[in-house]
Amino acid sequence: MTTISLMKKTASVILEKKKLTNVVARVGIILDISGSMRTLYKNGTVQKVVERILAVASQFDDDGSLDVWVYDNEFSRLKSVTERDFVNYVEEYILNNDLIHKFGRNDEPPVMEDVINKYTVEQPAKEPTFIVFINDGGCKRTIKNPIVASSNKPIFWQFVGIGNSNFEVLEKLDTMDGRFIDNANFFHIEDIEKISDEELYNNLLNEFPSWLIDAKEKGIL
Repeated sequence: MTTISLMKKTASVILEKKKLTNVVARVGIILDISGSMRTLYKNGTVQKVVERILAVASQFDDDGSLDVWVYDNEFSRLKSVTERDFVNYVEEYILNNDLIHKFGRNDEPPVMEDVINKYTVEQPAKEPTFIVFINDGGCKRTIKNPIVASSNKPIFWQFVGIGNSNFEVLEKLDTMDGRFIDNANFFHIEDIEKISDEELYNNLLNEFPSWLIDAKEKGIL
């Protein structure tokens, strides 16, 4: 059995446990490509992250695709990745793409605004959207604006902090005021290579089920 098949099997078990097996959702991933992420791109860690999240997307999404963005102080919306073309995706479509701005400083709100625009203006749909946001620290406080602005939209933000940097802004998501409903969650992984698929998917899908219930009750979905 291939690695992606094993990850899909694990994801399927977690989805069943969390009563998400009948949920259809669009799934996207935002990848930090600021300077401090350089090593994780070069050593293959980011490629593995994409593959692991793709295994979840394939369970939720009818076409099994994972929408992809990268950002530093600029952002790029990339070709969606599927099981047909995930091999060497990061090398081919990110590192070897000269049109992508790489390894600068981080600025989160512009890429978040593009995500909101894609799913609510360009391609609105009744299905929820599950966004996995990979960040290695130092998120701008101004992420509050797009999070609050999208709190009445069918978008859930799952932030994943990796490494040992400062995650002060993300750690305060649960107490963020001004939102229609709580639409964001955060967890921290010191070494993403060492966390098992089961633990990763458990954490990724920790608050999504309760958000789905709340969003349906409030008429968002």
